[in-house]
Amino acid sequence: MIEQSSIENLKNRLDIVDVVGEYLELKKSGANFKANCPFHGEKTPSFVVSPSKQIFHCFGCGIGGDSIKFVMEYEKLNYPEAIEKLAQRYNISLVYTEVDKSKQKQKKILEELNYFYRRCFDRDFKAKEYIFSRGIYESTAEKFEIGFAPSSSESLNLLKSKGINLNEALEVGAVAKDESGRFYARFTNRITFPIYNQGGKLVGFGGRTISNHPAKYINSPQSKIFDKSRLLYGYHKARSSISKMNEVIVCEGYLDVIMLHQAGFTNAVATLGTALTSSHVPMLLKGASRVIIAYDGDSAGINAAFKASSMLSAKGAKGGVVIFGGGMDPADMVKEGRVKELKEIFSNPKGFIEFCFEIIVSKFNLNDPLQKEDAYKESLKYLGTLSPLLQEEYKGYLSSLLKIDEKLIKTSKSSRDTQKRLVKREDISELTLIKTFLAHPNLVDTILDSVGEDVFVVHRQEFLALLRGELENPYLIEIEIRDDIKELSEDELKNQILKLLIIKNRQKLSQIKVDRNIDFEKKSFLLRRINENIKKLQRGELVSYESFSTV
Repeated sequence: MIEQSSIENLKNRLDIVDVVGEYLELKKSGANFKANCPFHGEKTPSFVVSPSKQIFHCFGCGIGGDSIKFVMEYEKLNYPEAIEKLAQRYNISLVYTEVDKSKQKQKKILEELNYFYRRCFDRDFKAKEYIFSRGIYESTAEKFEIGFAPSSSESLNLLKSKGINLNEALEVGAVAKDESGRFYARFTNRITFPIYNQGGKLVGFGGRTISNHPAKYINSPQSKIFDKSRLLYGYHKARSSISKMNEVIVCEGYLDVIMLHQAGFTNAVATLGTALTSSHVPMLLKGASRVIIAYDGDSAGINAAFKASSMLSAKGAKGGVVIFGGGMDPADMVKEGRVKELKEIFSNPKGFIEFCFEIIVSKFNLNDPLQKEDAYKESLKYLGTLSPLLQEEYKGYLSSLLKIDEKLIKTSKSSRDTQKRLVKREDISELTLIKTFLAHPNLVDTILDSVGEDVFVVHRQEFLALLRGELENPYLIEIEIRDDIKELSEDELKNQILKLLIIKNRQKLSQIKVDRNIDFEKKSFLLRRINENIKKLQRGELVSYESFSTV
């Protein structure tokens, strides 16, 4: 782990305008800077950077935070990875705890092997012949660090010559043990493809045989650093393009990714010999709102595309599916020079929802009433995974596929209710108090005697988050950076509280007057008490606010 003192030292030396300015074109706007948000599509800038508060916030999508948070979101890194990237960029030294020594050893093992495999590739005629026969340029092979794993004994000798303990190499999947307990290299006589995680750290390899081995492709085994359900091949190289284009192409193999990048589709990635998993989806949607699934047209490819489309449509992802038929795949099309055709195909995918409905319905014989009912039931089950609005929109499409009356398509929720929930209420007086408390936290304790959470009707959750010290809360960041919310002086704060308490007491007065559940004697007492409080407030005296339930 990175020591906290190192992290604090880094934070103190960062300037958010410099950090964000390396990624976005910032324009001065009053005391702040503005830009088009890189995390969602927009034409009018709503992304604000505050140099005085050292935070950023987007008023369009709600994302916000400090320099580290920005790099995490933009580069798709975790917290330690973002810290390391910033430290490297600004030449700031970090101090690590003892726990990280094992990680440094793992890194050394994988990097030594990768360098060794690349040197072996350079001198192995058969390996180079295979790669170049697939249409891959030498420059592309270098870019993706394509290598060649020779015999087991050569790889083991390399590890030993570098002073690497084979048990440690076993932990990262570089070697394995046979039944007698003897070590052997996991990758032998294979083209190697180094696999990096989101942060650009080498975590393992993929290997393609160039002999007659029955396992055409193998990957590093599951380990603490290698989890293929959370890794995407080529993501570390595609990350920048994905962010700029707001689109990612997901294909099935290493060669597809390499050839697509060579042809200019630098936003392509691939799963590692497995279907897209639920762990992949957040990674994809964090980087882009538009996802293109580009799979083979065999039954395995179609089933994998259906599974991926089901998960992505449930998350509201844009994009769609491209199925390659005739035994072709993206790599083949690039090799044949059909790049223009590929562009057209990727620009017009079949929508996820349409694809899923068509696959579901195609499994049944609609001329058979019983099968038609099964198709109806399975389609409704999938329909229920969509948002209420999309359920309403796709009722007609589904009814036409099933050839039934649209009235028979029942949705789970009303889209009208959804729209109601989207309406955001605001109380500017409450927001003004919260912003002032954020700027002057020392005033909170002195005011709490008069202003409790009951005063905050619209923004109670934000006020409670403030009291809990949740300063990274996106709603608090938005309040802090908004220019239209005023930050009050201490005198202005007192006047604002007086006005707010008068309003709240008058509202309470009106409620009690019409409340038939309060007897006459108690109602009279309450009305006198509230009126007295209002008079004190009007004279400039702060009195504690008592909620309706406590008076």
